[in-house]
Amino acid sequence: MTTLTTLIIFALVATVVALGWGVGSMAHGGAFDAKHSHQFMTARVGFQSLAIVLLIVALLVSLF
Repeated sequence: MTTLTTLIIFALVATVVALGWGVGSMAHGGAFDAKHSHQFMTARVGFQSLAIVLLIVALLVSLF
């Protein structure tokens, strides 16, 4: 397994974890959700963007 593959898997797992925490927080509601919902969304979008960029890099590396 290459380093790039490991990074892609890490980014995908981090995206799923951030999504799970966000959904769990939203389901629980209350003050914690009001305080942290934006942070969970930002983390999810960031990890998702990283995963997409890494996938594009892997595609480009495999083409050349």
